[in-house]
Amino acid sequence: MRKLVIVGAIALAIFSLDATAWAASSILTTKHNLSASGPGTIKATVEKPICEFCHAPHRPGQSVPRWNRELSEVVYTTYHSSTLKAAVGQPNGASKLCLSCHDGTIALGKIKTEKNIIPFTSITIPAGKTKLGTDLSDDHPISFTYDQSLAARNGQLEYPPLRQPVRLDKFSQLQCTSCHDAHDNTYGKFLVMDNTASALCVVCHRVRGWQLTAHRNSNASWNGVSPNPWFHSPNRTVSSNGCENCHNPHTANGREWLLNFNAEADNCYPCHNGNVASKNIQKEFQKPFRHPVGVSRGVHKPNEDPLWSSRHVECDDCHNPHVANSTQADPPRAPGSLAELPGVNSAGSSTRPLLFEYELCYRCHADNPGTKSPTVVRWVFEKNLRQLFNQSNASYHPIEAPGKNPNVPSLLVPYTTSSLIYCTSCHNNDSGPKGGGAGPNGPHGSTWRPLLEKQAATMDLTVESPQAYALCYKCHNRNSILANQSFSKHKNHIVDIQAPCTACHDPHGVASASHLINFDKTIVFPDDKGIIRYESRGRFAGACFLKCHNVNHSPRTYP
Repeated sequence: MRKLVIVGAIALAIFSLDATAWAASSILTTKHNLSASGPGTIKATVEKPICEFCHAPHRPGQSVPRWNRELSEVVYTTYHSSTLKAAVGQPNGASKLCLSCHDGTIALGKIKTEKNIIPFTSITIPAGKTKLGTDLSDDHPISFTYDQSLAARNGQLEYPPLRQPVRLDKFSQLQCTSCHDAHDNTYGKFLVMDNTASALCVVCHRVRGWQLTAHRNSNASWNGVSPNPWFHSPNRTVSSNGCENCHNPHTANGREWLLNFNAEADNCYPCHNGNVASKNIQKEFQKPFRHPVGVSRGVHKPNEDPLWSSRHVECDDCHNPHVANSTQADPPRAPGSLAELPGVNSAGSSTRPLLFEYELCYRCHADNPGTKSPTVVRWVFEKNLRQLFNQSNASYHPIEAPGKNPNVPSLLVPYTTSSLIYCTSCHNNDSGPKGGGAGPNGPHGSTWRPLLEKQAATMDLTVESPQAYALCYKCHNRNSILANQSFSKHKNHIVDIQAPCTACHDPHGVASASHLINFDKTIVFPDDKGIIRYESRGRFAGACFLKCHNVNHSPRTYP
């Protein structure tokens, strides 16, 4: 008897100490209290025992959890994506029980222990995020085996997969109950743990590079200007929202990968329109020359072959949102904004991850069948940028390696003949920091064709000015050029004859001629003998065979 008293006293003490915590987590105060006394708007219209809407504790022959509801007989459409490694089957186990309410096919008041359907304020769960329906392709996958084999196939899943309070069922399958506890709404959405900064998500998902990315670490918050970028999350900083900045685990508009919006760019714009991130990148895609991210919708796949995929550009083609970071680099090394992306290397092979910035550009502007012809039509035609920057060429701009000309007196400090530059040294936002503005960096959009940071006129009879050839004068001293320090006829051609720089020079590279000489077919023509050619004849010396402005050069030599 004395032992019973002691045990009873201990139990009473424990209950007293924990009574407040129990009340806070009790189903009584949640929307899952479907009795007439429940706090939600969807509930019975007459008083009923709370547990009865799910459980029948005294029905003989029932196994745990002694379910009191009919189970749906429908065939569900399950989640699928091109990168899914799990074998997702029809919902089973605890997930099947949850769907007896949440698929909306069975009346909420239809329970086995009652002959008649109990009257409810709504016959079934009304339309909204909690009504999952029978199409589960827009919801996080459930009822699949989560084991070491899956973790190995995926490469970015944690194994052992879960820890308390996140758990698998007895068959090692992930179910609704892995993330949700129907009896406890302490953390909201009946989650089993606090999901601030996606703490729940990263129990399973261990994405390489996530620890460094701004999407995990940024404390930027929404400025309140419509639209609300975080419509399904109560948090108000990028870091506290974590995965939910872009993803929605239930009823996602972008079904594949559970994105908030179906169009990929629309998941980026809510923050990158200047209302969360400091720079308005969305505005850049409204400029006349831009990467057309609004055209290619639903084409990009994370596992696509970067060499042979159909030519397209979406935000994810150039930025991996799980890994992109602010790490800086020197040419030609790729900066952190391009981290963990696939590319095409200088040999024309796929590479994962890319190491150099130009390897990203080569995905679309090299061997890809959709590669477009250059803006300026050349006598020596080549649209493959990888070939134009080939280090075996007679000349090229120093994207992959230092240039071959040891004598370039026009170079501005800090450039030397050993310097390397990026593709984005020329192709960039005209209102960005490198262009002297306050806009975002990067080749998103520009007012100058073809997506140039500064103007580089290509029309014949252009009046020379610092503005007309601002891009060229960014690296090449205008005074040196017009003083003919490298070519004795520079001023004559640019100022007097008003020929643009591109009339003679291809800014990418030329296989057969030094000094980037490759004439514009709309300005320069063969001479009267049908010859069009440039010959290098030593340091600061050469000869041209051509006709320009109706004047024969057959040849014209310099100096």
